[in-house]
Amino acid sequence: MRAVEKRRWIAVVLAVTVVLAAGACSSSSETATPVATDDSAPAPAAPSGPAAPSASPSVKAPAGTTAATGACGRVGSARPVTRITEVKLPAKVTGYGSEGDTEKLPMAIAARPDGGSWLAWLGAGGKIYLGSLGCDDKLTGTPTSFTGIDLQDVQADRNGGVLLLTRKGACGDTPLCGGAASPCNTMHMIRFNTAGKLVWERQVTNLTGGRAGYDDGARFTWWYQHHGRLASDGKTYAAYFGVAITVRNGSCVDIHEGDRMQVVSSSGSLVTGHRDAFEVGCSHAWTSRVVWDPRTGHYVTVCATDNSCRIARPSPYRTVAAGTCDGTLFGGDLVLARSKGYWTAWSQGGKARLEHFTTARSDTTITTSAGTSHPHLVGYGTGRMLLTWQSGAAIAAQTYDSGTGRTVGARFTISAKDHNYTAFKAYADGSVAYPAAGGTTSAIKIARVLPMS
Repeated sequence: MRAVEKRRWIAVVLAVTVVLAAGACSSSSETATPVATDDSAPAPAAPSGPAAPSASPSVKAPAGTTAATGACGRVGSARPVTRITEVKLPAKVTGYGSEGDTEKLPMAIAARPDGGSWLAWLGAGGKIYLGSLGCDDKLTGTPTSFTGIDLQDVQADRNGGVLLLTRKGACGDTPLCGGAASPCNTMHMIRFNTAGKLVWERQVTNLTGGRAGYDDGARFTWWYQHHGRLASDGKTYAAYFGVAITVRNGSCVDIHEGDRMQVVSSSGSLVTGHRDAFEVGCSHAWTSRVVWDPRTGHYVTVCATDNSCRIARPSPYRTVAAGTCDGTLFGGDLVLARSKGYWTAWSQGGKARLEHFTTARSDTTITTSAGTSHPHLVGYGTGRMLLTWQSGAAIAAQTYDSGTGRTVGARFTISAKDHNYTAFKAYADGSVAYPAAGGTTSAIKIARVLPMS
């Protein structure tokens, strides 16, 4: 989007209906045909249990439960059981209110190999906080903090984890061809150890002391479509996020928008020439999603884009599902299918769909009964996945078979507040967890769905 067009396009941008930037890739006429329908009906909420102590979990198991699983001893049941735990924080959370795709993300959670979690949240004063949660989803120890103005994601491994966050950058003094396009911020991976302390940090945009945001060739983070996600193969980390693209136009520059995927090594170095990385993928792009597939040895990415108005694989463009640029096209999440390929959730016209694909074009479409613009999808134990969406003041959820796409059991309710762009995370014991707004700005609720047997 050219800077001169910013004012007249603000309303359209917020609806994610934008005009294709000059020089974008050619369009495609591929389409996807619905082949299945989800007719699941609402069901009463599953009961919530009390938090279990970190050292010796003891959640009371309902009838039909199986033996405890994993390091935290979480008990599996024949149907999903939810547990809501409110975490009191030493520093307030910023950004509980707005949920637009240009707004800041308030919090994120990561599943640790030991069954605990890392909880990250956006605080005031240019700080991103990181705290450790035990098996009971309660805070343990003292949180650490890192310089940052916007939180994107957090992932964990046995040696600690990685934060993806935004920092302030400089636009420089190169003149724009019109209008205004700011701020010119930078995106960073922050590597931390098991104590939550800094190990290394790596910028994944490309601003330097000699290249500001308004310099030709700059790739920076701005106010528009800037969210990102992380994935890891156990040795490297991949960041996939929205990016601003600076292009010289005579004596001035225009600012366009797309997405960018960069891979960083375990030592904090950019992996140059990585086969799955790219400088710019989709344009214009939003809801950038990435997953590591150990079966193929690839990072897999999907975006929503106004290039032919679709859910697509980037770099090069390959259509997953055809959509319409009417302001209601949004991507959800991306997970591994049970045996081969992937499932991605997306929405058009306030109706959520699930698409199964292997290389690109969907081979199975599930038109769900979920009325939402922002579906969430997460792997849920072996051979299952969980679709969730906002339902009034709570979250509605439905389990699916990750092989066939068929529903498993009845819909249930999670008693926590949904956020359009916050992600559920899968745990090795078969549970999933979601960070939600707490009763005050000094608290976060951890909504956990316990394993299914």
